[in-house]
Amino acid sequence: MSRAEILKSIGKHKPPRRSLPEIPVFDTPNPDLLQQFRQVSEGIEGTVIRISGRVEISKAIHEKFSDVQQIAVSRSSFFPKALELKNFNDPHQLADVDVAILTGQFGVAENGAIWLRETDLVHRAAPFICQHLVIVLHEKQLVANMHQAYQRIQIDDNGYGVFIAGPSKTADIEQSLIIGAHGARSLTVLLSEEEC
Repeated sequence: MSRAEILKSIGKHKPPRRSLPEIPVFDTPNPDLLQQFRQVSEGIEGTVIRISGRVEISKAIHEKFSDVQQIAVSRSSFFPKALELKNFNDPHQLADVDVAILTGQFGVAENGAIWLRETDLVHRAAPFICQHLVIVLHEKQLVANMHQAYQRIQIDDNGYGVFIAGPSKTADIEQSLIIGAHGARSLTVLLSEEEC
């Protein structure tokens, strides 16, 4: 039997097409997204600070990281004296960044995860190579669960995206939890009441 005949025979004996099953949304009735997001984030060693808007970003950074040397930002308006990530040609140059301030698209209340697109990161290495990560997130951009989160992700918009929840951690070594093992030692979420 030739290759063409085999393929023709397979084509004739295909099972009938079926539509994909509908996936339920698994809505949570009337959740307090802000409280749940804060509670879960703090439970995984993150910090959540509520701010009214962009003007409070610098103040929050000064209070939390008064002794850092190098701050890099995805948007210059976040922290005017900081280095802009777009000015780094090579991600290896980020090795000395103490604090990276990035924008999150939305947060997930059930697990404290925040979705960042490649355009938010500027460099894919940014949230992983810095000592301390700060993500600015509009509080109205919280969703209840991952089902709602996946509905919001537009895969074709960016080449890369990542969910980040809490600082880097591992418990592989003697079952002891180590924070900052292979990435940022801390994650601070600045939850803003207005769009930043």
